[in-house]
Amino acid sequence: MEMTYEARLKLLHQLCQAQADTTPLSVEEAKSALASADVEDSAHYLASFLTFQAIRAAERHPADELQTDFDMLGVYQCFALMLYAFLLMPLTQDGHQPDYARAQVTIAKTLFAGLAPEMLAEIIESGFHKFQLIAETDSEHWLTYRENLDKVTISYLIASTDDDSPHGPEDVLPLFGQLLSQLCEAFTAD
Repeated sequence: MEMTYEARLKLLHQLCQAQADTTPLSVEEAKSALASADVEDSAHYLASFLTFQAIRAAERHPADELQTDFDMLGVYQCFALMLYAFLLMPLTQDGHQPDYARAQVTIAKTLFAGLAPEMLAEIIESGFHKFQLIAETDSEHWLTYRENLDKVTISYLIASTDDDSPHGPEDVLPLFGQLLSQLCEAFTAD
């Protein structure tokens, strides 16, 4: 039986969460978690998870940038919001509309846990502004960037949830780091 996109998204959420958890779930707990998973929550989690992985792969240091290049945190927020959008885009055909307001806050609280609310608000505003700039431009560079990020996001989903995929998730994950690096460069170029 073919797995639906929504089921893949929820499954990937559970797989990534299991990878991050130090206490493994029992089979029954895992089945229950998968059955009760919310697609919006799954997209929030995956956007944050993949952004963390991209930051690691790109060898970025957000804790240092908090002090030396605060605006870069807005770039990470933008990247995560784009991932969220690409993860949910296939579900818009079924009438599911992304909740960007909720996603921005949830993602920021996940990526930047422990920061003061005023700092989170500034990061959210900066990230959303960058997100809008990239989403609304017709520049060939940004059209190509969006297309590449979309392809890598869906490739990771398939590589992680399809045993017949020609690539494993470990093959696709470094591409997120490369794309994040490109985004960081674009917002630091003078």
